[in-house]
Amino acid sequence: MFEAHKDLTQTTADRADTAQPEAARPGKAGVPARASALHAVPAVPDYLRETYTWAYLRPLSLVIFDHPAVVSAILWGHAGRLERALLDELRPGQRVLQPACVYGDLSPRIAAFLGPGGRLDVADVAPVQAENCRLKLREFPNATVALFDAAEPRPPVYDAVCSFFLLHEMPDDYRTRVVNALLGAVRPGGKAVFIDYHKPHRAHPLKWLTGLVFDLLEPFAKGLWSHEISDYAQTRDGFTWSTTTYFGGLFQKTVARRDRR
Repeated sequence: MFEAHKDLTQTTADRADTAQPEAARPGKAGVPARASALHAVPAVPDYLRETYTWAYLRPLSLVIFDHPAVVSAILWGHAGRLERALLDELRPGQRVLQPACVYGDLSPRIAAFLGPGGRLDVADVAPVQAENCRLKLREFPNATVALFDAAEPRPPVYDAVCSFFLLHEMPDDYRTRVVNALLGAVRPGGKAVFIDYHKPHRAHPLKWLTGLVFDLLEPFAKGLWSHEISDYAQTRDGFTWSTTTYFGGLFQKTVARRDRR
């Protein structure tokens, strides 16, 4: 867990600024990151409402889960390592899409890393998650937060798309839609980075416990034990795929680099 199914609008920063009252524009201390203008608020997907209301759709969920220490505990102490692995794929000044509001401090870390010349676009289908993320990013004028569905296509304008523990929370049909939508958002020469679960070594001491947690709380997660993320891409043409695993194979970083042509 950590991310419900979520994502971001395609409106420009200039349009977002003009759509906001002066007091809500970025660059003012203590003001939340601006919200991009939307034509329509996306519906919360049925699978998310039915399976993960307890984790993402209630204000109490933020109180319980939205702490770096909690995220680290759920990831068996590897949250920091996996966040660094993601940041290793980015460069200051890039335009980056984060297709879910992540518990912990990952979003501020990305915004700070990109610097004033970069841009971080974050979004979520859950209003409570989007508003919470705006508060986290209130000191970063280079960040936007919006309500948008990660399964919806968008133009290829991003240097990098960063999915952090999002895919394991989706049924296969939605996962397929999301993977292809995120790949479609990558500009030529850019990349999509997926940090998520992976099938561990058969002798991994935590395999049985993780599997039990999945059976009880994460009913779609074992899909990533039986499929590579690239299996969900409708076409691999134009992308070069690579996967690095961590902690006995329990976690993965899969990178899809788009050809420059």
